[in-house]
Amino acid sequence: MIRIEQLEAIVYRYPLETPVQTSFGLMADRPMVVVKLTNHDGVIGWGEIWCNFPNVGAEHRARLAENIIAPILIQSDFGSPEEAFDHLTAATWVLGLQTGETGPLAQVIAGVEIALADIAGKLAGVPLWKLYGGAADSVSVYASGINPSKPEIIAMAAVDSGYQALKLKIGFGVEIDTRNLAVLRNLLGAEGQLMADANQAWTVDEASTMLDRLAPFNLAWLEEPIAADRPESEWRSLKELASMQLAAGENISSQEAYASWLCSDILGVMQPDLAKWGGFSKTLPVARQIIASGKRYCPHYLGGGIGLVASAHALAAVGGDGLLEVDINANPLRSELAGDLLSKEKGKACLGDAPGLGYEPDLFSVQQYRVF
Repeated sequence: MIRIEQLEAIVYRYPLETPVQTSFGLMADRPMVVVKLTNHDGVIGWGEIWCNFPNVGAEHRARLAENIIAPILIQSDFGSPEEAFDHLTAATWVLGLQTGETGPLAQVIAGVEIALADIAGKLAGVPLWKLYGGAADSVSVYASGINPSKPEIIAMAAVDSGYQALKLKIGFGVEIDTRNLAVLRNLLGAEGQLMADANQAWTVDEASTMLDRLAPFNLAWLEEPIAADRPESEWRSLKELASMQLAAGENISSQEAYASWLCSDILGVMQPDLAKWGGFSKTLPVARQIIASGKRYCPHYLGGGIGLVASAHALAAVGGDGLLEVDINANPLRSELAGDLLSKEKGKACLGDAPGLGYEPDLFSVQQYRVF
């Protein structure tokens, strides 16, 4: 039984010299919202809430956690993190409809569920990857967040660090996109995995035109070429034209929506983000269904170190041939708070056998970036 006595939400911001570029906007800093839960026996669980956009959203999510979620969570008894997730979701559903904030509330609940899972693992005395049925504690990784401006610099550093798979942000015009993909393909060689993320940049006609231009680069997948909510007919038309797998999932936020995609052959790669929706409780069943359907489960993640470690546990728990997304840009909120996740073996994330998430994040090391 889990009973929470205290919830604390802490906001950090790391200022960037070079903003992270996407087709729909810039990130001038890297925000992070950490959830710290303390149970009635003093066991602490750590979670992280997705908060990348809008730029002002991190503090708002922290306030939602402390002012809306905490009063529902505290002093209630839950048999499992999933039971708590379901209770919190049901208790805030009408509020989400009333305010139009179903997304932020779902993100907060997901981050809280991660912290609940950490406590559950610690109480059971086993790491989360093992608690949830995994057979091995390591997963393969790929370098993400590669910007369109001089991508070869950061990509070369990633390859030198042991990464054999890279994902480039595209959607900035044919000339820039193809030039950058050519550079990265040459850097990786024919055997390395190269992916591209358009971040929903194109209409279906624009995407259809781009597919021929992208074909020579032998992409492992093309991520979100059109908006995630476009009709199935548009996605299917791209599937029939594409030489590479299509990928999406970070902007799918219900079991019903995932079920619809799982029944289709349109996506070859699916990318749930457990800090954005679902936590472990809802993401892991979906991930197993993804693998069972013959698709590739590659968790989406772009945030701080706690969520990255949680994503690694999720991938290790379900197995398969998926890759863990690691933002390769300088960010102490990731590198200082991920423990030794990425330091044991090149090209791998290794989790070990310590209970729960397997480590206690060193928040003192990033204290200078705390803003809330």
